[in-house]
Amino acid sequence: MNQMQSNVSRQGEEDGHSSLRHAQFGSSSRRFRLQTLVRLRWLAVAGQTVTVLAVSFVLDFPLPLTQAGVLIAALAVGNIMLSLWFPPAQRLGPKAALALLSFDLLQMAGLLFITGGLANPFAPLICVPVIISFASQPLRHSLALIILALACTTALAFSPFDLPWYPGQALRLQPVMQLGIWCAIASMMCFAAFYAYQVSNEARLLSDALAATELVLEREKHLSQLDGLAAAAAHELGTPLATISVIAKEMEREFGNDERLREDVQLLRSQSERCRDILKRLTSLSAASEEHMRRLPLSSMIEEVAAPHREFGIEITLAQKGDPAKEPVCYRNAGVLYGLGNLVENAVDYAKSQVTVTTEHNSERVVVIIEDDGAGYSADILYRIGEPYMTRRNKEHERAGGLGLGLFIAKTLLERSGARLRFENRDGGGAGARIRIEWPRSMLEEG
Repeated sequence: MNQMQSNVSRQGEEDGHSSLRHAQFGSSSRRFRLQTLVRLRWLAVAGQTVTVLAVSFVLDFPLPLTQAGVLIAALAVGNIMLSLWFPPAQRLGPKAALALLSFDLLQMAGLLFITGGLANPFAPLICVPVIISFASQPLRHSLALIILALACTTALAFSPFDLPWYPGQALRLQPVMQLGIWCAIASMMCFAAFYAYQVSNEARLLSDALAATELVLEREKHLSQLDGLAAAAAHELGTPLATISVIAKEMEREFGNDERLREDVQLLRSQSERCRDILKRLTSLSAASEEHMRRLPLSSMIEEVAAPHREFGIEITLAQKGDPAKEPVCYRNAGVLYGLGNLVENAVDYAKSQVTVTTEHNSERVVVIIEDDGAGYSADILYRIGEPYMTRRNKEHERAGGLGLGLFIAKTLLERSGARLRFENRDGGGAGARIRIEWPRSMLEEG
């Protein structure tokens, strides 16, 4: 039974990885709603309109109102056309998003070009479409947009139009100042783009990993519910099988002397009795194990977690500290069982010969410590442990697999149950790894 549960758990994790890869493939296009971009563009139209009117009529600076109005109107008309042609829930593909963001970039560059170029204090706004792209679009499309943005920024340095200023005064920037502004805009654009991409990518990886966590947890819960489903099936099938058995007996009395049908009727009756015996065993199995499936002592839970991993040539030693008479009785939590099982499996994978699982308990807390005699965690892995998609613990153990998504899922499930985890090396490093999991006793016993 333990081996079957281990196989199902491993299959669940494999399916989780498969589903996660599918999710990553689906999210690689990074589509976002057209309505989101339309609203941002309306905000840009409003901001540009207010700014142009304020500069022209409040500050009374000379401004090419016609040209500026045409550029702002082009953005507004494009927005109206998008709203009319496409539904609000329309999702943009990478190429469509690149086209719209490129249009926004060129429109902003055109408006800046006729109002002073790099001397315009609003010149840094040319970075906005680039930041949006890096936060929501594939990297290669975003790189194309940032190249276009840098080209537009360079073109602004050669704008022949003066910055709108007081009549009779011309405000022109020296080439050195223009170079400095160009460098400031370019560096801000690259830094903001890199930051937006890193943050959005980490958020996306975390979201995918949490989705895989939920999938694994649902599979574990499904496995723990199979016993109840068997009892329900036995109850539902009992009545129709009893009816079949009664009818088979009547047919046997009716056709007892008919050699052609007697054998078939006897077979029908024997098979119905066999089905009833199977259902009785299922019902008794459910009744006998129901309480065990709901609550179990801490030592039994640890033994159940360790049992599937005893067949790989690594000795697993269980140790207990505390009064056995006051041992906590825990609710069977699928997330806790999976999380502990994954940590024990990792310890077995990286151990040389032995894994020790120690339990400690008192009236306030319950502690489980998992130790192995392997190489331990390297310094660069130790501070990042628990992140999804991490690298291996040690390259000497190529057979063991990574410490990324599986460990992230285990850590997340255990923390949801109220546990606090600490990863460290034994004896200051080099003598194996140690994982300490601690719960408030009340949370573990109350489930």
